[in-house]
Amino acid sequence: MDTLKKTGRRKFLFTSIFLSILIVVLFFISLNMGVVRIAPLDVIKTLLGMGTERDRLILVDFRLPGMVLALLIGAGLAVSGAILQGVSKNELADPGILGINTGAGFAVILFIFFFQGSMANLSTSGVFIMPLFALFGALGAALIIYVLAWKKGLDPVRLILVGIGVNAGFGAAIIIFQLKMNPQDFMQAAVWLSGDIWGANWKFVWALAPWILLLIIYAVYKSHALNILNLGDQLAIGLGTKVEHERRILLVVAVALAGLIVAAGGGIAFLGLVAPHIARRMVGPKHQLLIPITSLLGALLLLLADTIGKNILAPSEIPVGVVVSILSAPYFIYLLMKIK
Repeated sequence: MDTLKKTGRRKFLFTSIFLSILIVVLFFISLNMGVVRIAPLDVIKTLLGMGTERDRLILVDFRLPGMVLALLIGAGLAVSGAILQGVSKNELADPGILGINTGAGFAVILFIFFFQGSMANLSTSGVFIMPLFALFGALGAALIIYVLAWKKGLDPVRLILVGIGVNAGFGAAIIIFQLKMNPQDFMQAAVWLSGDIWGANWKFVWALAPWILLLIIYAVYKSHALNILNLGDQLAIGLGTKVEHERRILLVVAVALAGLIVAAGGGIAFLGLVAPHIARRMVGPKHQLLIPITSLLGALLLLLADTIGKNILAPSEIPVGVVVSILSAPYFIYLLMKIK
């Protein structure tokens, strides 16, 4: 048993270091790329405070905030998916598929429609208020799904079917309000809903980063409860766990992460589904190992998608959510074929 634990820890440590190195390398490559290319040596000089004013403006004011947001969004969305899969014991659970992202998106669309007027000009207060709208929208969607899916417990198939229905309902409501927007706001909202890291400024980073990081840390702290819930309700109750209490807390954490992420990156689908599955193959099902690796994988995958989206058709950009869907769709189809 001790040998197995040591092997698991070594595997976890190696995987963590490997993924962290990949993130750092990709982060540095991403800083070099773009419509205006900056040589690696100039990037290093600028980061050390010795670069030109032009390079500092491009890197510090424009590229870095978007890349930091990509890392935060990827990590948070992946952890949200891991929690939902653990709580529901459903391999297809994901904030995008279940309708949580769409509920958060609907709340943000309402905020834009009634209070903001234009997504391009966020006021200082709007940067902090919009994540709250997204959070309430995600919580509302999760509550509807939980109530409708509950029938002497959470049945995995019922959860997915209810989630798809709620997703469709909120999607229709979003379209109704989009059609009432002026053409400029309509196009901005359409791009954002497809998954676009549009609030790429430090103000938005500081508004979201503390909450996302705290929720991820709390998810790691509650990983033991997720492990027990995976044993089944009867066994978990026998071990003295307050099953419904723990389930609700974990659902709130997952939904809060999804809501904050929708405020920053729109409707990014599949990442919360794929990252936990890949992480599970790397380090196994124990959530104290799974959640940290999932967060690193999510951050890496979204940074990769963001880099591809910004450079493959430069100067035009492909929304990061579209790139994630293209990269993840084959794996999603594989999962559907695998599950009986």
